[in-house]
Amino acid sequence: MARIAARAAKEALAERSDTSGALAQLAAPHASATVASGSARLGLKVELPYPTDLAQASCHVQHYVSERVAHLTGLRVTEVTLAIERLVPADSLARRRVQ
Repeated sequence: MARIAARAAKEALAERSDTSGALAQLAAPHASATVASGSARLGLKVELPYPTDLAQASCHVQHYVSERVAHLTGLRVTEVTLAIERLVPADSLARRRVQ
């Protein structure tokens, strides 16, 4: 369940990202899941490119992950908690290098 949620979060971020190169530089989303009596509660940790509309991006990821996990597993998703671990400036994504 957690793997499905993490993959769905990555898909949701890819839909909102202007460039796939920027998305590739972000850390992969992490997910946790609790399943009980036919429903699931999900927790996500993500990095987002900066600048971005945080409220809109958060709502998009939560909705997308909820719908995708419900569709793939047949479970009702009652909650998707999202933690933004880091904002990564878009210009640093383009110029990141090893020192």
